[in-house]
Amino acid sequence: MDVKTHDVPGTAAFFSAVLGWRFAVDESDWRRAIKIFADGHQIGGVSDLSSPLYPPGTPAHIAYYLAVDDIEARTEAATAAGAQLVLAPFDAGDQGRIATLIDPVGAAFSLWQTRPANRWSPSARAPQRMVLACPRPAQARRFYRDVLGTVPSFADFVPTHGAEEPEPRWELVVAVDDPDAVAARVHGLGHEMAHGPDHVGGQRLTSPDGLTFHIRAAAS
Repeated sequence: MDVKTHDVPGTAAFFSAVLGWRFAVDESDWRRAIKIFADGHQIGGVSDLSSPLYPPGTPAHIAYYLAVDDIEARTEAATAAGAQLVLAPFDAGDQGRIATLIDPVGAAFSLWQTRPANRWSPSARAPQRMVLACPRPAQARRFYRDVLGTVPSFADFVPTHGAEEPEPRWELVVAVDDPDAVAARVHGLGHEMAHGPDHVGGQRLTSPDGLTFHIRAAAS
């Protein structure tokens, strides 16, 4: 998971206060990359959309890293299937090779080829699932199945309803002990519930930079 934002300090402060995530600069990384931790496990990173790597006007979004065996071949397959290439495959230090694309329904995602030891560990407050609400969920499902060889088991593709739905984008789903308390913390920071329906049986919230996410009760 890569949280791509125009406001790195504000986004870090928000998710730290709301979900208890910890944000830290990796001093051992020459890029001084910001990494996200939950319950002692790395669960993602942060990218600054002001970087010249990103096209001007790129909206804040969460890009999921989908593990692949051959990033050049999978990137080629994705573009042949209608995806738009944003960042061609490149070396990300010792983390492997990464590419970023926009799928045919308009949602950004990333491909990642690396060793299993570099992949992030699950934790209690880490994203549990990813959901893509779009006008053509069946087309989106077929696209990822064709590009990856399988539909990700942790992904949900759901239809949009009504004109108020935002542009299609992947949204994270986090299981929490007390969803109402999390929603109250969001409200206490001056932010309201996100527009549009929740698709996973919980509550849909938004960050200051417009990053939408879902919370639901953790299994007891």
